[in-house]
Amino acid sequence: MENMGDRATLLETGRYVQPHVNEATGGTTGAGGAGRVAGAVGAVDGADTAAEAGYRKAADAGDTASMSLLGAMLLRRGDLDGAEPYLRAATAEGERAAANNLGVLLHQRGYVDEAAGWWRIAAVAGSAPAAHALGRHYRELGDEPAAEYWLRQSAEQGHALGAYALADLLEHRSDVGAERWLRAAAEQGHREASYRLARMLERRARESVRAGAEPGYRTGPGALAPRGGRTGQEPLLSLDPVTSTDPRLPAYAGAPATGRATGTNGSAPAAALVTEAAQWYQQAAARGHRRAALHLGAILERRGELKEAGRWYLSAAKDGESRAACALGFLLRDAGDEESAAVWWLRAAQDGDGNAANALGALHAARGESQTAERWYRAAMDAGDVNGAYNLGLLCAAQDRTVQAEQWYRRAAYAGHREAANALAVLLLQADDPTGAEPWFSKAAEAGSVDAAFNLGILYAGRDDDGAALRWYERAAAAGHTEAALQVGIACLRDGDDRTAERHLRCAAGGGSAEAAFRLATVLDSREPPPGPPALGEPYGVKSECEQWYERAAEQGHRRAQVRVGMLASARGDNGEAAHWYREAAEAGSRNGAFNLGLLLAREGAEREAALWWTRAAQAGHGRAALRLALLAARRGELTEGQRWCARAVELGPAEVAERAGRLREALHQELTA
Repeated sequence: MENMGDRATLLETGRYVQPHVNEATGGTTGAGGAGRVAGAVGAVDGADTAAEAGYRKAADAGDTASMSLLGAMLLRRGDLDGAEPYLRAATAEGERAAANNLGVLLHQRGYVDEAAGWWRIAAVAGSAPAAHALGRHYRELGDEPAAEYWLRQSAEQGHALGAYALADLLEHRSDVGAERWLRAAAEQGHREASYRLARMLERRARESVRAGAEPGYRTGPGALAPRGGRTGQEPLLSLDPVTSTDPRLPAYAGAPATGRATGTNGSAPAAALVTEAAQWYQQAAARGHRRAALHLGAILERRGELKEAGRWYLSAAKDGESRAACALGFLLRDAGDEESAAVWWLRAAQDGDGNAANALGALHAARGESQTAERWYRAAMDAGDVNGAYNLGLLCAAQDRTVQAEQWYRRAAYAGHREAANALAVLLLQADDPTGAEPWFSKAAEAGSVDAAFNLGILYAGRDDDGAALRWYERAAAAGHTEAALQVGIACLRDGDDRTAERHLRCAAGGGSAEAAFRLATVLDSREPPPGPPALGEPYGVKSECEQWYERAAEQGHRRAQVRVGMLASARGDNGEAAHWYREAAEAGSRNGAFNLGLLLAREGAEREAALWWTRAAQAGHGRAALRLALLAARRGELTEGQRWCARAVELGPAEVAERAGRLREALHQELTA
């Protein structure tokens, strides 16, 4: 329905319309709105005492136009008794504006039907404001065909309020013609029309994205700033509080991490629609529309224009828009000003913003002030934000209050919070209740939780149901879950489908999985063996893609990748780099790294240090390292020590090593018994 303040333009003076736009930022009218509108009569420019005296003199002398103007002046002042005789007299002489204003006066007095009769007379005579008032009257009576007829009459005469009211009626019926009339009103400076046109354009942008044209675009205050969420790609050890109205939260195997909402991807039509929406938001915001300022700030923030975004958020927040105060708090937090952020969050939370209350809860929780955090989470929950219950569950879980955590998770899960359902399932699984966990994982996954889908894969894999596990892994991988993509890649490798495996491994490696990077490198390595050492005097060429992936995994601490990078470096004669990677792997517990480092040191004459690394490798189960230690002991004449390491090498293998160690042990035995 049309905004109450937007109906304040019913006053006509003389033979022309004297519009006085007096829009409001919020609220809608229901039945009886016309009466409130009729009381908001616009001012007549230049109406002062002298002018009134002049009009009165001319009106008393029988001048029809002066009667109409004087009646309008008195009506504006609230002098209904004084205005009525002049308006009736002017109306009797056929003055269109007077008929319209007489309808306003009668409506104020509660004579709705009589008012409508005079509006009809004025509207038939061509009064756009009267047609608008009559259309509103019929709409409140429920006669939409008559309402549309008169509102269209008003709109087609260029009356901004008529155009807006017609657009409101058409939009209510989902008529595509609504945009045309919203645009017509907005182009005349109608503030609420500008705002609603911008909202309509943003909706079309979202529909364009949902249709598949532009994946990844988000609009509206739900995507204002970092609110919490997670990538769904790391193992779950702890859970963090959530403040978003559209969160991606923790997993069976993961914890939430903050992240800014994505912006436009720069392609038409969504980007163009949002750009136009921003222009209309700005027009409305410049006229004091606080919700337009909020949405404009959101668009600017997504574009990275943080200073301008903050300016509009501040404008809306000062006008009492709690969501803008909340968004401003996130902007300040991201800029490192946590104290100022808390001030705005407090203001928004006190106005009932659950998102801000959650943010305050997370802030105090991070400071170790759990009681204060709990109070704000409860405030968020009381404000209707289901994240409050979820965050209370996280808080209790962090304090090992498992029973309370389960209660809060259940409360949020029953309210439809998908990640609370996932967290509840995690809790049940940790309590050795997989039967109870499975339906909650399923509920969360079906509601769109990527982590829950991955967790179901883990659950089914633990039951050796590889087919069901793979289906859930594939579902999570399709939504961008790194570890799920790795599992799908491993399954494809197991089935011999290297091409599909490569595609999934690339996704997982690109998402930061060291294991995926290593496995991808091995796939590429198997197809194209690394080149041999360069010819004498020939510089080593550019590293292959295979080696680059090995290095990426090695840099992330993957021990097998570190050993492989060391081997590749050694093959090209770069012993310094080889030693570095072997040492990295060995110190992280790799027996192959320790063995290879020992070989490198031995070749450089550092046998004593080499023996230390071989000892570490042999104690970790490396048969070749044990054989090397046996040979070293034999050369030193330490025959008993040599026999001991031979026995260890025979025990560890492999077969070739065991055979050589056996021969050496026999030789040492003969030497000792000779």
